[in-house]
Amino acid sequence: MSEDKSASHLDARSPWVLDTRELGRRAGLSRAVQRDVEVTKPLGVPDVIVVPEGAKVELDLLLESVVEGVLVTGTAAAPVTGHCSRCLDPISDEVEVDLTELYAYPDSTTEETTDEDEIMRLVDDRIDLEPAVRDAVVLALPLAPLCTDDCAGLCSECGVKWADLEPGHGHETIDPRWAALVERFDENPASGPDKQA
Repeated sequence: MSEDKSASHLDARSPWVLDTRELGRRAGLSRAVQRDVEVTKPLGVPDVIVVPEGAKVELDLLLESVVEGVLVTGTAAAPVTGHCSRCLDPISDEVEVDLTELYAYPDSTTEETTDEDEIMRLVDDRIDLEPAVRDAVVLALPLAPLCTDDCAGLCSECGVKWADLEPGHGHETIDPRWAALVERFDENPASGPDKQA
């Protein structure tokens, strides 16, 4: 019954789950893994920048058996979409992150001396890459994405993108203390001292 529990806990059919049995818990053995995994939920900050649902994450990894578990190193790359935080134009780019994660063997010293959330663990000789990849990708995404490093954003008066405006673009601003006086002159342009005579 415990086998069924752990099998449902870590779905062997998931493309994120890797079987490490062939490493045989013998330190020094390694295996390369390359695969594309489809994202089923967007990764990132919705309406800002995300790895969109349906996108493929390219994994290029090395699994190495070490004394305390399986060390996973390599890279994960994925397309990202979002909006520029200054001008709101759509952005398409790619994020690539380096991964280094130790998955501890059950009953290893590492497993026994670390808290549940401090280190990943092997379950039935399988490892789940999704949490490590998800965390690394989300942390690598910019908090304020830009379409270009020198994006000037939008004009605060008219909301048009500065890059699309003529050089010298500006708006006449009137000090609010003088606004009523300016309005009065605009209403009676013909009135003046010589008109009263």
